[in-house]
Amino acid sequence: MKSLDTIPTGKIERAGKLVKTGVKIGGNYVKYYGKKLVDSGTSKDTLDQNNAEDIYDGLKSLKGSALKVAQMLSMEKNLLPRAYVEKFSLSQFSVPPLSAPLVRKTFNKYLGEYPEDVFDDFEKEAVNAASIGQVHRAEKNGKKLAVKIQYPGIAESISSDLALVKPVAIKMFNLKGKDSDKYFKEIEHKLVEETNYILELEQSHEITTECSIIPNIKFPRYYRELSSERILTMDWMEGTHLGEFTQTDFDEKLAHSLGQALWDFYMFQIHRLRKVHADPHPGNFLVSPRGELIAIDFGCIKEIPEEFYVPYFELAKEENINNDKVFMEKLYELEILTHTDSEEELQFFKALFKEMLTIFTSPFHKETFDFGDADFWSNIANLSERYSKDEQIRKMNGNRGSKHFLYINRTFFGLYNLLHDLKAKVKVNSYESFLD
Repeated sequence: MKSLDTIPTGKIERAGKLVKTGVKIGGNYVKYYGKKLVDSGTSKDTLDQNNAEDIYDGLKSLKGSALKVAQMLSMEKNLLPRAYVEKFSLSQFSVPPLSAPLVRKTFNKYLGEYPEDVFDDFEKEAVNAASIGQVHRAEKNGKKLAVKIQYPGIAESISSDLALVKPVAIKMFNLKGKDSDKYFKEIEHKLVEETNYILELEQSHEITTECSIIPNIKFPRYYRELSSERILTMDWMEGTHLGEFTQTDFDEKLAHSLGQALWDFYMFQIHRLRKVHADPHPGNFLVSPRGELIAIDFGCIKEIPEEFYVPYFELAKEENINNDKVFMEKLYELEILTHTDSEEELQFFKALFKEMLTIFTSPFHKETFDFGDADFWSNIANLSERYSKDEQIRKMNGNRGSKHFLYINRTFFGLYNLLHDLKAKVKVNSYESFLD
């Protein structure tokens, strides 16, 4: 893959790149409607494919927040057309890296020295390039290391990048402009945190120390003396990315073991620490040669306030979903329903969330849950498809729920998808033995 010698860092430069992308998308629509006039049965599949390619190609050279949003959307497998999911998923693994001269210049800017002066050995070519930074192998005093280098200008362009993608997101998720500010501020806040590698170092130390009691999961050690706000150095961990592992003919028993470790890891964080690794995509986990799960990225950590935690998990209980009075109380507490809703909106969203929660919380209602269950996934997909085509929902305010839903729901959807890819069977309450 061709490396990048520069990244657009100015607001005008980055906006211009997205305008060019918009022009290409407009051209795709012109072609589509032209074919539609000739053949009314023309499928939108080609349009989706062309748009997904053009959007991704535009974002991958920008890197940063815009590409991170694409990565987040790639996890919404039941929300976007397949072409978008497949293309945006590349942002987890396949992004053009910085060239060697730019890496050297960037490293010196952020750490005050050149890589060859800090490490005994430093590989100029990146082994992985993502939305915010890229990773290089290095060695010092006989220890193999992974060095994450943040792309130049990324932290400074967060606000302007989000302003550029905001109109697209508002249309895609049926949000009302003014009322949607809380969601975009939440995204901006988390992205600012993700660009602070000193914060990531501290978060990684806290969470890995607390979670070390969970069996079958390992973590790298992080090195403060070899890190800065934009450089992060940790142990090099040998293993296969979870996404690559699930594409192989993997052992069923091993998959269940990995799935249990993943489930316990997340449940322990949520219920003991009241904070969670909120970026559960396959690129953030490895499978070691010994069959252990390895978590390698702690940049996106979401704290869960008590006023959200309590009603959220009370709605995970089957008896509360089926108790109309309690159910309505929790919907108001979680800002899913508001006192300004019309009677039509109240009834519509009450029914929608009751159906959604009945399906989505079903793993919590059993002692053991099979995430490979085809019925469970078809129920989620059918619900998503039905409501995505519902004309009534388009007429209503799509701003539903506390801002905390954004990353907590993302965490659960991502976790469920990883467990589904593993076809894992997990003991749902296993994590409780670690809470004592």
